[in-house]
Amino acid sequence: MELEFSSAKRDDIAELAGLLAILFEQETEFHPDHSRQERGLTTIMEDPTKGKVFTARVNGQCVGMVILLFTTSTALGAPVAWLEDLVVMPEVRGRGIGGRLLDFAIDVAQRHGCARITLLTDADNEAAQKLYANRGFARSSMIPYRRSLTGSSTE
Repeated sequence: MELEFSSAKRDDIAELAGLLAILFEQETEFHPDHSRQERGLTTIMEDPTKGKVFTARVNGQCVGMVILLFTTSTALGAPVAWLEDLVVMPEVRGRGIGGRLLDFAIDVAQRHGCARITLLTDADNEAAQKLYANRGFARSSMIPYRRSLTGSSTE
């Protein structure tokens, strides 16, 4: 299996929106909306200071993606990353692709000068929690709160 990681290109957006649909179908708070996902991916890809979108490809076929968003922590006085999305196609899960994609994202964040990566995962997604714990992530005592500004209570 030849696995390679690269920056996503504009031509990848529809395919990546499809991967996000897979992710959002398994999450409890979000629902797939192809046009919204394409809009979000385009926004990130058009401004590299906002973040980076990366693909994982096996023999040239896109099988996964990860998105890092960048900001600055006032607590740390340093750049930090938010791991926005990590998804691997169901048919290739269990082959270590997600772990290698996560390692790649960690390396990118370090090279970007980030002092920390933060992420959210569903409370019942034990496989993802195990993956993150195996890569040095620890549960935070912080509790996420969210307020929609678009009228939807779940987004």
